[in-house]
Amino acid sequence: MSSSSLLEIAAGSLASALVAQEGGADRVELCSSLAEGGITPSYGMLVAVRERVRIPVYVLVRPRAGDFLYDAADFEMMRRDIETCAKLGFDGVVIGALDADGHVDPRCRELVGAAGKLGVTFHRAIDASVDLSRALEDIIALGCERVLTSGGCANALAGAQAIAGLVRQAGERIRIMAGAGIRSGNLAEVARLTGAHEFHGSARAVVKSSMRYLNPALQDLAPDIERSSAEEVRAMKAQLPY
Repeated sequence: MSSSSLLEIAAGSLASALVAQEGGADRVELCSSLAEGGITPSYGMLVAVRERVRIPVYVLVRPRAGDFLYDAADFEMMRRDIETCAKLGFDGVVIGALDADGHVDPRCRELVGAAGKLGVTFHRAIDASVDLSRALEDIIALGCERVLTSGGCANALAGAQAIAGLVRQAGERIRIMAGAGIRSGNLAEVARLTGAHEFHGSARAVVKSSMRYLNPALQDLAPDIERSSAEEVRAMKAQLPY
């Protein structure tokens, strides 16, 4: 397993994916609705990104926001989305599900099977699990190549000690990617405290709306958007320790 550091950018749009590429990111995690923790992107976004982004792209496969307890219909949707990602030629998918007691759902094995030759990352569902150590062993048994985690805390810096424990537990069996709240200002500190080699962040900045007319009655519809910043991506990349 390589010891060189890697930066993954969570991109919630084609524009953010292109910015991540421009800024020097090593990989993109493509999703929609980042404000809700990310859900599966639309087919149109998948096609556009696959046509224009050259760096590796992993697609988040999550049918809805909220918890990670999914019924049979949810699993069917996820399986079909994974098959679509494989047909479109993506590099990998990002999955995760728990049972009602907070353990890794054994049905995740079906999702890994559907991925075939695609790489598979297990997402931050691990942080909602009842036992991080046991969850990691279950994820390894599934055959995932990496797991994204904040150490069960609100952000990776707060969970640095737990992430470091997962890094030690994982050894060479699976990659531990630290994520949640990572920016250029704290990436080096997270790296030092955790010993992780892969880091995940969105590098988002607010982009002001270009609308000349805004209806003042629509206070619930914020016109500005958030998009990854090439400058922040470069700054994060510069903080990689290895």
